[in-house]
Amino acid sequence: MKIETIQWQDALLIRHQVLWPSKPPSFCQVQGDETANHYGAFIKGELVCVASVYIDGRSARLRKFATLPECQGKGIGSQVIAHIMETLRDECVERFWCDARTSAVSFYQRFGLEQQGEEFLKSGVPYFKMEISV
Repeated sequence: MKIETIQWQDALLIRHQVLWPSKPPSFCQVQGDETANHYGAFIKGELVCVASVYIDGRSARLRKFATLPECQGKGIGSQVIAHIMETLRDECVERFWCDARTSAVSFYQRFGLEQQGEEFLKSGVPYFKMEISV
């Protein structure tokens, strides 16, 4: 597996397929995509996992993190998150956070992120805000 920076447009197909298949593809583009850092995991040249990081000062937000269903549960996403966190430390980012789907809270806890506040809904899906000092 190889993790590389990618263009934001390259992340849209996987974002749409995994996160919001019932919404139009345009729903998967977010404000700030043009200036964010985007990462992709490739297996045998095929993009199988994407993650986008939006940096604001010393804070970095993970958004639109998605792994193709057939590649989930194989440690690919974990390697991408570890890579991102290492990169953020090198860039002197102090806080890493995300809005995590409730179903994924335990995944983020493995990296030390902690729940902040109460569960909330986005487009009918339950989330928790999670963060860690890096």
